[in-house]
Amino acid sequence: MASAAGFDRLKSDLKNGSIGKFYILHGQEDYLRRYYFDLLRKELLDELTESFNFHHITSENMSLRLLFDSVEALPMMAQRSLVQLEDIDLFALNEDDRTKLTQLLTDLPEHCCLVATYADFKADKRKKKLWEAIEKNAVIAEFPYQSEHDLCAWIARHVRAHGKQIDRELCMYLLSRCGMSMTRLHNEIEKLCAYSDASEIVRADIDAVVSPTLEAVVFEISDALAQRNFDRALERLHTILLLHAEPIAVLAAIGAQMRRLHAAKLLLAEGKSAELAAVCGIAPYAAKKTLSQAQRLSQAFCEQAVLLCCETDVKLKTSAGDPRQLLQMLILSLAQEAQHD
Repeated sequence: MASAAGFDRLKSDLKNGSIGKFYILHGQEDYLRRYYFDLLRKELLDELTESFNFHHITSENMSLRLLFDSVEALPMMAQRSLVQLEDIDLFALNEDDRTKLTQLLTDLPEHCCLVATYADFKADKRKKKLWEAIEKNAVIAEFPYQSEHDLCAWIARHVRAHGKQIDRELCMYLLSRCGMSMTRLHNEIEKLCAYSDASEIVRADIDAVVSPTLEAVVFEISDALAQRNFDRALERLHTILLLHAEPIAVLAAIGAQMRRLHAAKLLLAEGKSAELAAVCGIAPYAAKKTLSQAQRLSQAFCEQAVLLCCETDVKLKTSAGDPRQLLQMLILSLAQEAQHD
């Protein structure tokens, strides 16, 4: 069952208490993956017998024998057992094991619920028999990052649960600082509500306690360059380095943003700016911000910025120089290019 229909089926099964025999939960949004797995777990198991009836299989202990034994083991003082396969690539098994697994998935016992969880589930449809067994018998539910609209509503609900209010503009600002991960957002909302004594969250609260992501600070660097505020660009770089981010990771984030600016410039010239989010694989709010920055920068700057990042990458990986100084020199070089823009 495909991911979209599978998600609806999963919710329906949970609502009706009619849990099936095989689920695959996958996608980038680990908060929702864990949330729905925990709902399955609570529906199937109880505290007294959970240690007997829950079988957790990872790459460290995975064997086909253990999987068969776990699935076939009769539950103790309960109706069902739960077997979790965590990030196990079933398609990587050898042909003989895939044949045995295909037979198992085709005839799972009624007393067992098998749940495979993945951050990134990749079906190898060339392994036709195994894929057909999975497609026919599994409820496949995907949990991608949520839309801005849904996340803003979710943030507001969580803030209200703490007896406070937050407006949509600040929800968007929180997303720009934290990214789209609900796990990270949940942790930051808890900090935010614990910090604020008022009934309404204000921007100063977010600035005071919310830790920005590396990508968020890099956006601020590119924004400062677009505004020709070069001191601000250097100050934001120092902020990243104070967070003990690895220089290679910092450069990768800066380089990615410079490439997005270049892509935005090209799409703007072709009248296709609406395609930036899809082309670069970024959230709509990030695409909107990138387009705004690109409009204030020239094509020549965007091209040179990408080249400067590539040159710095080579130096960072081959030079004995201080990586922090190389990053500072990159920002100064970008500032010089922007100044002459």
